[in-house]
Amino acid sequence: MGIINYSTFIATATFFIMTPGIDTMFVLKKSIGEGRRSGIYSTIGINSGIILHTFLAAIGLSSMLLKYPTAFEVIKYLGAIYIIYMGFSSIISKEPMISLENNSSKSSSKNNSFISGLVTNILNPKNAMFFLALFPQFINRENLKDPLPFFQLGLTYALIGCIWYSLLTVFAGTFSTKIKESPNADRWLKKLSGIVFIVLGLQLASGY
Repeated sequence: MGIINYSTFIATATFFIMTPGIDTMFVLKKSIGEGRRSGIYSTIGINSGIILHTFLAAIGLSSMLLKYPTAFEVIKYLGAIYIIYMGFSSIISKEPMISLENNSSKSSSKNNSFISGLVTNILNPKNAMFFLALFPQFINRENLKDPLPFFQLGLTYALIGCIWYSLLTVFAGTFSTKIKESPNADRWLKKLSGIVFIVLGLQLASGY
């Protein structure tokens, strides 16, 4: 398939995914606030964004984007604004972070979690930069114009992401059941997650 050092790629991708960042914090926030189901749908949304980034890299659009600094900056700042918005929303919201949803709201929660995860990932240009910098290192030079190796690496990356974020979801979902009855814990979790998102958004806007 034109891929070289596949095991090294798996190790590198695993390390990158496990490094705390925007996606990790988003999954934890959703899992703790809305339960395991929401965390799983957030995971699916995030990794759907990974697949989209892979597709764009495979057909060359990501590299074209990096050639036009203005377009790249627009996407970067849109992503930063969205993440900062989520942070402020978490801080000022009067709704409890640890949700006690009834069954009628579960469908809406699933859709919102999936879409939010997808948007959060798509608007993070760090992913496009990572794929463009890393993927060619594990593809034979004569296969760089072939989209299949990109897709295989991207699907591998998404699979690792699904496994890791699902593990986080199970842990965080269990944690959430233990603090539903603690208003103080809920209030501080909202503030902490909000501050973290604001800091991550500012880092994204400033180019890390």
